[in-house]
Amino acid sequence: TLACIHHNASYKREEASVKMGSSNGKPVLRPEDITALAKSSGLDETQVKQSFDSFVAEHPDGKMRPKDFREMMAKALPGKDAGKMEKNVFRIYDQNNDGYIDFTEFMMIFFVMSDGSPEEVLTKIFRVFDVNSDGTITQKEMTKLIKDMYGLLKSEDPNLAASKLVAKSAFAEMDKDQDGKVTIAEFIDACLGQEEFSKMLALKVIDIFVEDDS
Repeated sequence: TLACIHHNASYKREEASVKMGSSNGKPVLRPEDITALAKSSGLDETQVKQSFDSFVAEHPDGKMRPKDFREMMAKALPGKDAGKMEKNVFRIYDQNNDGYIDFTEFMMIFFVMSDGSPEEVLTKIFRVFDVNSDGTITQKEMTKLIKDMYGLLKSEDPNLAASKLVAKSAFAEMDKDQDGKVTIAEFIDACLGQEEFSKMLALKVIDIFVEDDS
């Protein structure tokens, strides 16, 4: 429903830290917020305002809740078994872990996913795997996530090995120092290093964000 944001907007590295203001409880974007978001997203100020108006029309208090997000995911992935993934994807957007997605969080992730560098994209995707948001992925977190993702993975490859085996293989690829935890650096190295399972999982998460042109 935020069709007015086009996918190829160029995301600039100087990510703006914008805090939304409010007037009588209704969220507002101050002129400096609009300028900062336009700068970081590559959109012009009119497009930022239109996007904000669309967001607030659907979320009058400026907060997208998990229930709203679930509906958005269902529309974005019709016919795909994505129900269990929605809470994991929600974490990517909810940068401050307050249980809501505000407009700034929504915009930032949108642009990183559509035009960020591979490292920027993988840094965001890491949050999907880091279930408790402590900066590392454990074997337990990996196993839980693969279980949630399995419906999406299986629809692509019916001959895929059992979810526990996929989780074990991916974790072994990533945990280079074998300390039982995967850091962001290890995660990015494994995905960019074309490690088979790591790459498959990262691409599958990216698929959730990128429109299928076929």
